[in-house]
Amino acid sequence: MWLSLEGLSVTGPLKDMDFSVQEGGGPRILHQFKLEPPAVSFRISGEKAGIIDIEPRTGILYINGSLDWETKQVHKLQVESLDENGKRVKGPYAVTIYVEDINDNPPEFNQTKYYGVVRQNSRPGKPFMYVHATDHDDPTTLHAQLSYSILHHFPNPYEEMLFQIDSATGAISPSRKGSYYLDPQKQDTFILVVSVKDMAGTTTNAFTSSVDVIITVKESLWKAPPTIHIKENSTQVHPVNISKVQSNEPGVIYGIFEKEKLPRLPFSISENGDIYVTQPLDREEKDTYTFYVVSKDNTGELVDKPLQIHIIVEDINDNPPVCQQDLTVIEVQENEKGGSNIGTVFATDMDEKDSLNSRLHFQIQSQEPEFPSQNLFYIQQDTGTLQLTGRSLSKRESAKYFLKVLVTDPQFETICNVEVHVIDINDQIPIFKNSDYGSVTLAEDIPIGSVILEIEATDGDEPATGSSLIVYQVKEGDPNNTFTIETDSETNRGFIRIGKALDFETMPVYNLVINATNPEPLVEGVEYNASSLTKLKVSVTNVDEPPAFRKPFYKTEVSEDIPVNTLLMTVEAYDPEGDSVRYSLEGDVRKWLRIDSATGQVYTASPLDRETEEVYSIEVVVSELTQKSKVFLTLHLRDVNDNYPQIAMDYPTFFCYPVSGRERTLIQATDADEQLFYSKFTFSLADEMNARNNWEISKFNATHAFLSLKHANFEEKVYDVPIILNDNGKPPLENKVNLKVSICKCSSENSCFIEIDRQHSWPTAGQAIGILLAVLIVIGKSLLPG
Repeated sequence: MWLSLEGLSVTGPLKDMDFSVQEGGGPRILHQFKLEPPAVSFRISGEKAGIIDIEPRTGILYINGSLDWETKQVHKLQVESLDENGKRVKGPYAVTIYVEDINDNPPEFNQTKYYGVVRQNSRPGKPFMYVHATDHDDPTTLHAQLSYSILHHFPNPYEEMLFQIDSATGAISPSRKGSYYLDPQKQDTFILVVSVKDMAGTTTNAFTSSVDVIITVKESLWKAPPTIHIKENSTQVHPVNISKVQSNEPGVIYGIFEKEKLPRLPFSISENGDIYVTQPLDREEKDTYTFYVVSKDNTGELVDKPLQIHIIVEDINDNPPVCQQDLTVIEVQENEKGGSNIGTVFATDMDEKDSLNSRLHFQIQSQEPEFPSQNLFYIQQDTGTLQLTGRSLSKRESAKYFLKVLVTDPQFETICNVEVHVIDINDQIPIFKNSDYGSVTLAEDIPIGSVILEIEATDGDEPATGSSLIVYQVKEGDPNNTFTIETDSETNRGFIRIGKALDFETMPVYNLVINATNPEPLVEGVEYNASSLTKLKVSVTNVDEPPAFRKPFYKTEVSEDIPVNTLLMTVEAYDPEGDSVRYSLEGDVRKWLRIDSATGQVYTASPLDRETEEVYSIEVVVSELTQKSKVFLTLHLRDVNDNYPQIAMDYPTFFCYPVSGRERTLIQATDADEQLFYSKFTFSLADEMNARNNWEISKFNATHAFLSLKHANFEEKVYDVPIILNDNGKPPLENKVNLKVSICKCSSENSCFIEIDRQHSWPTAGQAIGILLAVLIVIGKSLLPG
């Protein structure tokens, strides 16, 4: 017999027994049962699998072959002892053999090849496909624990891989590099060689399998639609669908935010990305709109970059022509020739400029009186320009004509009233009463607008017409247009005024030549002559003036972290009399700046701080011997990330004693630096044993996190919880803060009970506020989502 008893020490009486046997390994002896009279033999029955048996006379239990865990993990047998007549003496007793697994099966992928699709600009780390492998070994052991990795990447145009795989789940996603560089126009197909190892990939003798994953890169679905055109004053039932956007990821939450701050944005977006206009639009009120569409996940994180949506409101013909004046008055000299342009009828249309909706046509509908004939006037249909059709008009025949002009666009019409006055011809020139007004002396600081002299000329033409109205102008001697002359239309007198400041140093004397003319042109053969001219000498006396700055104000923008003694700008001023000037600063309460008294150069004198003052205004003073002037200097400070994040301590943090271990509370981070659109904080516990054992932090949103208890074994006292805050700025700043958390007895209203000193019968104001805050905090917690 091949079985040898040599070395067999495991013997004993017949009883229930369990054995653990590694699979494989070949024939082996498990145990020897001892015969007890009157028993003379043993018999075995049950799940013998053809290789498990017992030697009847010796009681040796053996395996004549190899067990296989994958085929059967447990063999249940019964052993009994028999006497000489074959009758049972003892038993049957249960013998159970547990087969132990060995790592004898390589992992297998459930597909021979995988195919996946990824969109351009997909989020890094967001899976777009999975691979899956199985291992027939015992799943409770390392033999069947699998680890995935990417072996090769074809093609691989960059040093870093464009894809990554989760070693535990087999989820494949774009890497950060891939999210940025994947482009179907450059490379639309990639082949990944994905490997899977058993033994959790931790040993060199683990079994390995690999598979090809073919990935197709497709164009991003997240695109801004082309400019959307919407006709104004739509009669459709609103809201009306006007466009659609689609994220590369399913299940995102779409939203709109404005570029312009309007009282109400007339657009909305649905959960499916459909964009709607919510009410009729009016192009005359606003002809374009611009806003942004964003996509977020259920944590509030942006999934895609915001898309800019541009809306153009298209015009419809919904506005009639409007006469620019209720009555258009036109004066025509009686010697005006036929065909002459005598004036223009002006009308406007609020519809879109340079479109057919605002194109106007003009037509004379009636003329009164129709004497000496009809159709004395003609109007150009596209411009509204009035002309005489033939003969000149005569004031003796009619001093006035009344015209009704029909103005039309393609849909509407309006009547404009025109009154044509026939006036006497301009055959008389204005004549000054004095050909020389002598001289006047003025101080250079005389106020602008002051009248310095009254002049007068006469005209023999018909009064109260353009032929007799006199217009006075300085013809010579005023190169900078320092003087203006106004005409009193009733008396035709002229008033010479100071139009600009006088300056003795620039112009001490003016020799003015003034002419008098009419708005209406003179008739042929009549010309202006010396009678229409007069003279005036203006002498300017010197006044000690204050120094003047070159600019009305000074401003600049700098980063708050620029070094001390940095030159910010140069302020320039001068003294009109030519005296030297000196510079100084007033209102520099922060002592941030200094100025070179001789050159006007402004420097930083101490470190700047935007969080103390973002816009810093002071006055620069320039002075000479007796006078001084001031100008504002404004400094706009750009933020740098120089403030560490802190816990917002607007309310106490507490849990009611005793605790169950499932409570949590909301904590908030804050930062004195400027918070940008994408700014967010990260929260973590310091790497300290008690902190990790007692507390847990989980993200809520960009500025808040939940602090949770990990067990219920807390004492009634105040705990210091070490929290690491990171503001993720540029550069990122990290701060360790100790948050004081009270485990305290609570009142019936779930607020922290505060014992009051026995010497006082009432809580202090601070204690009362603390109690009130606690109540409000608890109410707030109850409203938070679970």
